[in-house]
Amino acid sequence: MGKRKISRRQFLEGTGTVLTVAAAAPALRAQGAAAPPPSARTTMTLTLNGASKTIEVDDRWTLAEALRDHLGLTGTKIGCDRGECGACTVHIDGKPMYSCSQLAVWMDGHAITTVEGLIQNGKLDPLQQSFMDHDAPQCGFCTSGQLMSAKAVLAAHPHATGEQIRAGMTGNICRCSNYNRYVESVLAASVAGSATARREP
Repeated sequence: MGKRKISRRQFLEGTGTVLTVAAAAPALRAQGAAAPPPSARTTMTLTLNGASKTIEVDDRWTLAEALRDHLGLTGTKIGCDRGECGACTVHIDGKPMYSCSQLAVWMDGHAITTVEGLIQNGKLDPLQQSFMDHDAPQCGFCTSGQLMSAKAVLAAHPHATGEQIRAGMTGNICRCSNYNRYVESVLAASVAGSATARREP
């Protein structure tokens, strides 16, 4: 039995019909369905990058969502949204944490630092400069999280060794496999910081 030939016109007309039905299906399903009740919202005060801020959040928002979509701090990246890649790492009361695994409403009374908070008076943090000097970022997607984890390592270990740096940054995935450059950058920043400290009276 031979194949049925379909003209271009018939194909386009048929496709248009299918698309129309597909587009209408959600609306048809929604007819008669009650609208979901509004979710609870909470007003809270926190310290964000050194400044006190009072905001209202939806109780369902993650901290990553609140930072990116509602506070405009898009330096915090969302790579997996399930606490596995580290791209969304921020500091909560000085400790590095995945912001996709924290609800925004839990942050009431806490201090949050994002990658935007590393710049002071328009000047890059020495660690940011070291990342640039050592060509650490490749695609750049994980860089914010890498910076925040590395910053916490140096806060805990000002004269950090390579082993300490690798241990402290183990929760950050680099899809470009540029780990060695990241470790080199943090080591260089640690050495530079030590030299500066020795020169100061």
